Parts: sequence; structure tokens; C-alpha cells
Amino acid sequence: MSSIKDFADKYQEGTDYFEKLVKSLKPSDLDTKAPGEWSARQIVHHMADSEAQSYARLRRLLAEPEGSVIQGYDEGAWAESKNLGYEDLDIANSFIVTISVRNASADLIRRMSDSDLEKFGTHTERGKFSVTDWLKAYSNHPFDHGAQLERAIKGLA
Repeated sequence: MSSIKDFADKYQEGTDYFEKLVKSLKPSDLDTKAPGEWSARQIVHHMADSEAQSYARLRRLLAEPEGSVIQGYDEGAWAESKNLGYEDLDIANSFIVTISVRNASADLIRRMSDSDLEKFGTHTERGKFSVTDWLKAYSNHPFDHGAQLERAIKGLA
């Protein structure tokens, strides 16, 4: 992938895939886990938090001066926080957040030009982090966690 259209298409495909997958879940699927992995419920909550972070990151990359700080976060700590409720909160709001922020980011991707692909910030964990890096990571994000979700509902590693 190298064109904005290719990136936009892949990004939307990931959103559509994850939306369809979550909509197919039965209540009994939510707390099943593959050994050593998150449950479907935890994955949906993670996706909301991660995609909300990505939403802000893309906007920083496009609007702020090059080199601006892109803050990382400890996703494992977030998943384990009792206050964030990954293990017991209903997934409805997290699902809405995930799909909404991805659709809003897709709107921005479609507005970008090829010159935007090289804009960059400085990620606190990864160093130089460009719009292209962002697109590669977040285009694949729903596919990666969707596969994890499918393993979770089957209880397979």
C-alpha cells in the first residue's frame, strides 16, 4: 500500500470487519478466553481505548508541528485496571466508540494528500512516528484483534 486511496480502503475494510465480528457475538462469547489471552469483552474495551488514542494521534500528526510528542500508554495496565472495567463492563459503549472514532478517522484519511504521509511526530515508545506508520498500524489493528477475538470465542491459543 502506498496511496491514500489504498490506505483508506484497507482502513475501512478493517473497521467493517471488526464491526461485523462484534455484532456476531453472543453474550456467552464475551468472557471466553484463549489460554493466556484476553477475552472478547477485554478485546472490545481495548479496541475502544486504543482507537481513541489513535484518533488523537492522527490529528496531532496532521495538525501540530513535526516532531510533536505522540504519547504511548501501557495497554496491559489499562486492561488490568478495575476502574476501567475491561473484565465486567458491558461492551456497548466501547463498541460505539471504536466504530465512531474509526469512521471519523477514515473521513480524515480520505481528505489527506500524499504529502501528508511523511508528516511525523515523536512517539514516546517508538521514536519517529509518521502518518504512514500510523496508517500501517491502525489499518491492521482491527484485523489483529479480530483474529484474537475469534481465538477467544473458540477458547483456542
